[in-house]
Amino acid sequence: MSIEIERKFLVNDNAFRKEAACCYTIQQGFLNSNKERTVRVRLKKDKGYLTIKGKSTDDGLSRFEWEKEIPEPEAQNLLVLCEEGIIDKIRHEVVIGNHIFEVDEFFGENEGLVIAEVELKSEDENFLKPNWLGKEVTGDTKYYNSQLSKHPFKNWKK
Repeated sequence: MSIEIERKFLVNDNAFRKEAACCYTIQQGFLNSNKERTVRVRLKKDKGYLTIKGKSTDDGLSRFEWEKEIPEPEAQNLLVLCEEGIIDKIRHEVVIGNHIFEVDEFFGENEGLVIAEVELKSEDENFLKPNWLGKEVTGDTKYYNSQLSKHPFKNWKK
């Protein structure tokens, strides 16, 4: 069993772009987006992935995660079966200290939303916070990709 521990933040400005070690497109959909468990299909760097995530802890820091690489054609076929609301984004990987921040810049129905995530080894692990990191949204379910696919950013009241 693998436990994912991560913190999630909004991004203040585009300074992360200059610091990114790499970036790539991601397309993903959900075969199941129930808050008790999600089943995600993802295309990333010309590879497919199937991921199952369990329910988050009350603070949103930790949850079960199981992921397996699958052939790209199988991922393409599974995306067709997904619930409505495919997520399109570019991921920028930014190394800050001993951590990699995954900064997701969303497009399509979620255009304008930019979120940074950092995975940790423990819930109380310290990490350096870059200047472009904004408000923490860890545990706020409306920022979960599974929810963004159902309730996209463009429909939020400003």
